[in-house]
Amino acid sequence: MMAQYLEIKQAHPDCLLFYRMGDFYEMFFEDAVNAARALDIALTKRGQHLGEDIAMCGVPVHSHESYLQRLIRQGFRVAICEQMEDPAEAKKRGGKSVVKRGVVRIVTPGTLTEDSLLDARSSNWLASVAETAGGLGLAWLEMSTGELMVQPVELAGLGAAIGRLDPQEVLVPERLAQNPELFELWAEWKTRLTVQPNPRFDSENGRQRLLDVYGVGTLDAFGSFTRGEVAAAGALVAYVELTQKGRMPRLSTPRRLGPGAVMEIDAATRRNLELTRTMTGERRGSLLATIDRTVTGAGARLLAAHLSAPLTDPAAIAKRLDMVEYALNEERLRTGLRADLRRCPDLERALSRLTLGRGGPRDLAAVRDGLDQAAAIRAALGDGGLPPLPDGLAAVARMLGEHAQLVDRLRQALAPELPLLARDGGFIARGYAPQLDELVTLRDESRRLIAGLQAKYAEMAGVPALKVKHNNVLGYHIEVTAAHADKLLSGPNRETFMHRQTMANAVRFGTVELSDLERRISEAADRALAVELELFEELVRAVAERADAIAQAARALAGLDVATSLAELAVERRYSRPVVDDSLAFSIRGGRHPVVEAVLEAANAGPFVANDCDLSPDNRLWLLTGPNMAGKSTFLRQNALIAVLAQMGGFVPAEHAHIGAVDRLFSRVGAADDLARGRSTFMVEMVETAAILNQSGPRALVILDEIGRGTATFDGLSIAWACVEHLHDVNRCRSLFATHYHELTMLASKLPGLSCHTMRIKEWQNEVIFLHEVAAGAADRSYGIHVAKLAGLPPAVVGRAEAVLKLLESGDQNAAIHRLAEDLPLFSAALKRQPAGPSPWEVDATPAGPQASPVEDALKALDVDGLTPRQALEELYRLRGLLAG
Repeated sequence: MMAQYLEIKQAHPDCLLFYRMGDFYEMFFEDAVNAARALDIALTKRGQHLGEDIAMCGVPVHSHESYLQRLIRQGFRVAICEQMEDPAEAKKRGGKSVVKRGVVRIVTPGTLTEDSLLDARSSNWLASVAETAGGLGLAWLEMSTGELMVQPVELAGLGAAIGRLDPQEVLVPERLAQNPELFELWAEWKTRLTVQPNPRFDSENGRQRLLDVYGVGTLDAFGSFTRGEVAAAGALVAYVELTQKGRMPRLSTPRRLGPGAVMEIDAATRRNLELTRTMTGERRGSLLATIDRTVTGAGARLLAAHLSAPLTDPAAIAKRLDMVEYALNEERLRTGLRADLRRCPDLERALSRLTLGRGGPRDLAAVRDGLDQAAAIRAALGDGGLPPLPDGLAAVARMLGEHAQLVDRLRQALAPELPLLARDGGFIARGYAPQLDELVTLRDESRRLIAGLQAKYAEMAGVPALKVKHNNVLGYHIEVTAAHADKLLSGPNRETFMHRQTMANAVRFGTVELSDLERRISEAADRALAVELELFEELVRAVAERADAIAQAARALAGLDVATSLAELAVERRYSRPVVDDSLAFSIRGGRHPVVEAVLEAANAGPFVANDCDLSPDNRLWLLTGPNMAGKSTFLRQNALIAVLAQMGGFVPAEHAHIGAVDRLFSRVGAADDLARGRSTFMVEMVETAAILNQSGPRALVILDEIGRGTATFDGLSIAWACVEHLHDVNRCRSLFATHYHELTMLASKLPGLSCHTMRIKEWQNEVIFLHEVAAGAADRSYGIHVAKLAGLPPAVVGRAEAVLKLLESGDQNAAIHRLAEDLPLFSAALKRQPAGPSPWEVDATPAGPQASPVEDALKALDVDGLTPRQALEELYRLRGLLAG
């Protein structure tokens, strides 16, 4: 057995080997050590190999998926090795013959299909990058739904494209993994990178693989693809064949995402804007979580895909917006459709499992119920009392198709209660197959006979507690307690009952009659299960024959869920329809931050303060100044998010929005150290800013916050100044630039496309009130000390900071700094208690030193060494009196 294990393990050295032994998957040697540590299960040993103990651990077959999920999440790949024959067959070859085993599947993060291993509301992409003489190609596949897409990419845009997908696994050829230009990119994705041999990314081999999978002689019917795209898609297919051991899921025909079809958003911008995940990696608190009103898993996945890849074609955007507006206006239809959609199971993933040979009876039921709801939805959309459907909804109605015959067949075939696995049987309804009904009747009648035999034997032996039981070793047997065993072993009963097994508290027996009945039951049950499995395969084939039509209906249901959910959001949050065209306009009236507004409403913290933003061509660069905590970053982000929502085809949180389609979105808001790659906060900031200045063009939207703050004041001011000039003169893009460098406002007289704006505040009774309103003009100061006070800095520190600020603003800064260094507040605690006079921290503008206080004079006059304890106490009281005045 160990020789067989080692041979199989040698063929899969990079995987944990789940080696099937009866009801357990066992692991040995280093696999066992790693798995026991990862799963926190017991590590044992069994036998020896080369003089060393063999480490061993295992997980039950019936619950292995929960362990598998934990291993995959920790980055392991798992090879599932099954018994390929019945142990009885192995015994026929000799007493020491080993059961044949083989790996039936390699489980990797990008090739999951089971519901228990997947998030129903998130896609699980497997991506592939290939490089040919014609350039780079990117392909991505969702194994659980069969969706396959390709895209040509430039080297500079590869990171943004991968960031858009957020794949769970990325396949790259060895030569590309060693490309020094991609070192930084691969470092970001190193935990999800799977390096493959170069030949698997050959474009001609890839083309042939695709032709074989789709059974066609040319790919021209699917579109025109570059060599890089074909190579990447072919590598995906090869990897799926390798991990699934030759079994292929149903794959949709490859769809191409052309250059410039979606808004390019780099990984840093996605993190900064928290589109699908917050900065801490959570879904909650992200834009996606805030706008998600979908009621199906497929709809949630499609919504996330739309949000991650906003469109740039105004016509395509308008088509989506038409669907949302129609659903918004027709409230009764919207409510009914969402009720029907809630009853829709996940058609896409059920279909994929069935075509991959990994489905069960419940997946057939999911197809039946999903298509049944599709019929109801198609009827609702065809209601003659409705206004004419927009093009998008009309297309949805057509895509839903007609599946009544298949639905009726599945309804008749499937029982009301269904097992998870087909091998468990009992899933075919009575009356569907007469042959099966006869076998089931025989099997069930035999089981009633077992109950009769138990009553008969209990009376015969005079043991009321006698039981007829069953296990996989003895089959059917009679069990009594040890105290009653003699009644079956003596007298006339010993001719009937044959001793089988003695245990600590029970004794087991058999009879000729029971053995004969067991044989008949087993034959009937085996034959019934065999017939059921044949019927199951017939039903799966019937589904597979209509796989493309079913997949199309599933996509239509998902699209309808997205449209109705965005309409529901618009009603709930008072969103309006944006205008998106080919102009360079960017006019937002009454814009709001969708996430912050939702948080404020949930906390009953008052309404969100809306603001306008107009980045018209002659006013395309806004320089925004104002105090900390006044809302600059929120204002910057909300305009970027409004652009994303508009171009994904959704309504936006604004009274009105007119947006010329944005082709690239850049946001540099906040930064942190990247210690793993030796980058300081300032270095991260400069890298992100460099990407913006090198890549943004006239159709881009750029959001920059506090450029240059991570270094010395004049260095930072110089960098910020140069960046503003470059954005205005070279990039010529629509930009929002927030800064505390008030000197930059002087550029307004030099740069015609730049205008100054500020966050309004109100000073009242020595307090600063943030109004969160954007107005034309520039701030005269930043009120940072006020924010420090709100944050809870000690009053002494706040007071000292105010005095230092006053001195620095009074004249020559170098002279002021020297004065401050020479005039440290040594007696701050005592001085602070003086009731009158200037602030104890105030720095006198005259050269004279500080005046001594009465307390200091009294302390100097004391003869400390000559004081008795009583005198010292009296002096202490006297000093306190002086301090109190």
